[in-house]
Amino acid sequence: MATGKKLVIVESPTKMKSIQGYLGDDYEVLSSVGHIRDLASKKDIPADKKTAYGKYSIDIDNDFDPYYVVNDRKTKTVAELKRALKTADEVLLATDEDREGEAIAWHLLEVLKPKVPVHRMVFHEITKDAIRAAVDNTRDLDLALVDAQETRRVLDRLYGWDVSPVLWRKVGSGREGAALSAGRVQSAATRMVVDRERERMAFVSAGYWDVEALAVALRAADATEESFTTRLARVDGAPLARGTDFDDRGQLKKVVVVLDESKARALAAAIEGVGQASVTALDSKPGTRSPKPPFTTSTLQQEAGRKLSMSAKHAMSVAQRLYEKGFITYMRTDSVALSTQAITAARAQAVSLYGEKAVPLNPRVYRSNSKNAQEAHEAIRPSGEEFRTPSSVSGELDRDEQRMYDLIWKRTIASQMSDAKYETTTVTLAVDAPVDGVVQRAEFTASGTVYTFKGFLEAYEEGRDEKRSDADKADDQSLPVLAVGDTLRMKEVEPKGHATTPKPRFTEASLVKALEEKGIGRPSTFASIIDVILDRGYVTKRGTALVPSWLAFSVIRLLEEHFADLVDYDFTAALEDDLDAIARGEQQRTAWLHDFYFGSNAQPGLRNIVENLGEIDARELNATRISDTTTLRFGKYGPYLDIIDPADADAPPRRVNIPEDLAPDELTPEKAQELIDAPVAGNRVLGENPGNGKLVVVKDGRFGPYIEETEPEDPEAVDEATGEIVEPAPKTTAKRGAAKKDAAPKPRTASLFKSMSVDTIDLETALRLLDLPRIVGTDPESGEPITAQNGRYGPYLKKGTDSRTLDAEQLIFDIDLDQALAIYALPKYGARRASTALAEFDNDPVSGKPIRVRDGRFGAYVTDGETNVTIPRGQTVADITYEIAVQMIADKRAKGPAPKRTPARKATTARKAPAKK
Repeated sequence: MATGKKLVIVESPTKMKSIQGYLGDDYEVLSSVGHIRDLASKKDIPADKKTAYGKYSIDIDNDFDPYYVVNDRKTKTVAELKRALKTADEVLLATDEDREGEAIAWHLLEVLKPKVPVHRMVFHEITKDAIRAAVDNTRDLDLALVDAQETRRVLDRLYGWDVSPVLWRKVGSGREGAALSAGRVQSAATRMVVDRERERMAFVSAGYWDVEALAVALRAADATEESFTTRLARVDGAPLARGTDFDDRGQLKKVVVVLDESKARALAAAIEGVGQASVTALDSKPGTRSPKPPFTTSTLQQEAGRKLSMSAKHAMSVAQRLYEKGFITYMRTDSVALSTQAITAARAQAVSLYGEKAVPLNPRVYRSNSKNAQEAHEAIRPSGEEFRTPSSVSGELDRDEQRMYDLIWKRTIASQMSDAKYETTTVTLAVDAPVDGVVQRAEFTASGTVYTFKGFLEAYEEGRDEKRSDADKADDQSLPVLAVGDTLRMKEVEPKGHATTPKPRFTEASLVKALEEKGIGRPSTFASIIDVILDRGYVTKRGTALVPSWLAFSVIRLLEEHFADLVDYDFTAALEDDLDAIARGEQQRTAWLHDFYFGSNAQPGLRNIVENLGEIDARELNATRISDTTTLRFGKYGPYLDIIDPADADAPPRRVNIPEDLAPDELTPEKAQELIDAPVAGNRVLGENPGNGKLVVVKDGRFGPYIEETEPEDPEAVDEATGEIVEPAPKTTAKRGAAKKDAAPKPRTASLFKSMSVDTIDLETALRLLDLPRIVGTDPESGEPITAQNGRYGPYLKKGTDSRTLDAEQLIFDIDLDQALAIYALPKYGARRASTALAEFDNDPVSGKPIRVRDGRFGAYVTDGETNVTIPRGQTVADITYEIAVQMIADKRAKGPAPKRTPARKATTARKAPAKK
């Protein structure tokens, strides 16, 4: 029987407490903890549904009907929501107001099947006024938004499950191949990174020289000297070459003077000899700079990357916490608009901090170019009618939250402030210098900018991404008061050599910007796109730069050659526009999916493409020609060089591994030859094991250097001068049907310690490694042997099933029985374990136990001894504070333990209109 309480369902457990406090005891606030159900995996589809749903969990012949199941981890959550529903007389679905949030609300409605009135409650900030207003202004569920989200989910399943198997067969196999995947947006993003690397690989650098000098002016007022840096701009009236004057092939795009080193040095010496120049021109121009709009999701990710060194995923995680704690408005938006109350608050705070002139007479109004009305919320800003300053909230936020809030606060305030005003002065100096008996007029220029009114720059200045033309820009500097005709002394005249550079690699910030400019993906997906291409191994990070792997080259080559439309930037952007049209109710989900999958007059359709692929030459697909005799290939264990002997083309190619840290654009023909000519770093015979007569060899393997014991070969198989093993001729493959011989026993192997080198290890040490684990002695109490050995996570002792970590690898050889017994005498989870924690904090307020950060099998994690939480990708141990740790544990505790897997349940997918108010 209903008690009159209203059940409010939000997405995140973090929101529950705040919203519950704002609504009072007449409401019960619970969390769905994100989506409660999703498309089923193949094994979860019942036998009687296999025919229709078995391939994709989607019945493509019945209006692309999806088969949903409740997530195994959410059965407890659903049970708790159903319990609360029994005593509720109204349900308020308060998930986020975007496509995902609308879909979560619809799934809740479908699974819970409430018999009481249901309303959709939306808000953009978690403040008391906003929550109360949301309760008073509910609406119906927007099924067009649900359609758009479901279309995207079905589209991604069809795309991924049809294309990914082609990658597994043709690009990779086994463990690595299984990790490959294709995705509607991730593939386009990967192609962007690969295309940039291709540009860098094809780039031809061009060299050019110029001359810099220090110009010294004598100030008349007090006879003091003022100097500034000038740069040679013209010779005899002709402009000097700059990096932007060359194309990517190293060719000039226009007529300019190109100085080589000898000419530059001769001209510099001549100018130094003259020693002075005259001012021939002064040009002053006023200018203004306007502030940038408030943050959208993508611009926040970009600035967080540039200024806070946060990954896109980490930035969104921090922003999510700020939103859920009530400090900022909703952080997934592509709108730059501010509400009237936000504009008033920003202007008032700017005036109070910087004075009346800090804001223009009329408020600034920003408009978004987005056609997607459902995401056109307010821009990201501090919440409330009056903004709290960063200093006033510092005690309530952790380090990253404080930095993020400060960034959002500054951007919002600056967006309503006055233009900055400046004046740029450019001075031209001329000197006539004799070079090889010919007088040449050399003209130097320098610029200086003075801000006459800083305006919004008092609060904030946007960061910028690296551009390859940056080297041509002179540093801004202060110029003295000059007049045409003044004579200045020229000193420190130096010729400067330059080389043009290719476009810089993408960073997370610049990739997000490029994706947004091309219309690929949506603000809420940028972080996950980058996370996926990093996880798949398509891209790695070098500092902040995103470097594509050779695996990515093979994947993109296959997609370009056989799925060209699917990685076409315009096609991918058009898909986003179509999803927006579905969200606006302008296009029908079923008809659109039918055209995409089965084809139409405008496109062949995914199914037709996959069914008519033809033969794909996997060997050629995974090959890149480096030179006439050298080809890079990508195999099961990664990239390597295939080298053909020009004197014997029929001989088996020689293989050379490529260093993991070598970027694709660095593998030039010259670098390849250097790798080919390098001495073999391994495969060195150390000697014979006197115990069994086998050869002991040190090798350099895929996972590092190791020792291997092999059967002795013909003496000709070892180069006596270098100790290098000469590879025997390949054995003839046995004919099909021939009886198989018993497999030869695997040779003994042992990894080298981190402190050891393949160049210096000797036979004695190698034999000790092969004999591991080493028996230290026998425990006098239990009679069990104690062994010392090296494992995946480092050196350790083992006694039965009881293991203890050793502090150094050398202890494996050195530790004696007394020392081992002393280690076992220490409590396993007592003081000794605590001393190995990466970080320690006060007790958890719920469990009362100390919180520690430890290094585990899957990376660093936070624990209070009862609840373990892995530190998210993009965050480091240094980022974890006590407050963050408590919140992480609380969130994990709220989710509850992962339930045991049970047979999936089919939940109806039939659409029902929500109850009317």
